[in-house]
Amino acid sequence: MPASVDTAPRGAVLFDLDGTYADTAADMGAALNVLLRRHGRPALAPELIRPHVSSGARGLLKAGFGLTPEALDYAELRAEYLAIYAADICCHTRPFDGMEALIRRLVDQGLTWGIVTNKPGWLTTPLLAAMSPLPAPACVVSGDTAPRPKPHPDPLLYACGLLGLEPAHCWYIGDDARDISAGRAAGMATLAAGWGYLGTDTQPAEWGANGLVEHPLGVLDWLAADHPPPEPPAPPPRAA
Repeated sequence: MPASVDTAPRGAVLFDLDGTYADTAADMGAALNVLLRRHGRPALAPELIRPHVSSGARGLLKAGFGLTPEALDYAELRAEYLAIYAADICCHTRPFDGMEALIRRLVDQGLTWGIVTNKPGWLTTPLLAAMSPLPAPACVVSGDTAPRPKPHPDPLLYACGLLGLEPAHCWYIGDDARDISAGRAAGMATLAAGWGYLGTDTQPAEWGANGLVEHPLGVLDWLAADHPPPEPPAPPPRAA
């Protein structure tokens, strides 16, 4: 339910999940290596897997098998991979260093926070339940929540509806070019998460984000220096 005008936060900072809020590379990579061994292929070193994690199963299957979604056996391998991952979804996954302190500081400043990810809900929900973030996110939008996933703005606009905020009062932080594209299309300020996985095809400086932050706590410096928290919309006049 969207927040009422009287209780709406001053603004919101929304995070991508994999590679921005949480370091999921070890668990996602372990699942890929189980799949590779099942199919008679050698396991990949963690450093070869890590850059592809933000692209989810699509990126990992390309790294491990050289497959794209158009391949005939892609859908079957993707389903097998996701089943392996779901079975051990939070063995090593943790928030990135500094993320929990960042969120506490944001909340202390009157801001709220949320997750907007392309990870499907049936994986997002158990992962966050296992992590039990405190304070809890004010909204969680998964890849199958809105009509279209990122890079479309739909998930971010959906999050704004849940929070009762205009996009201009929100920031989006992610470690992939599609995160920045989605945030810009939604009308939000955006930050590239320099601590994340960042992919292999482009440079964050080319994504068009408002800024690049190298550590989660650097978000506070960026907001304070360049973009102070936006003012909430004025409440409508009360009926006589």
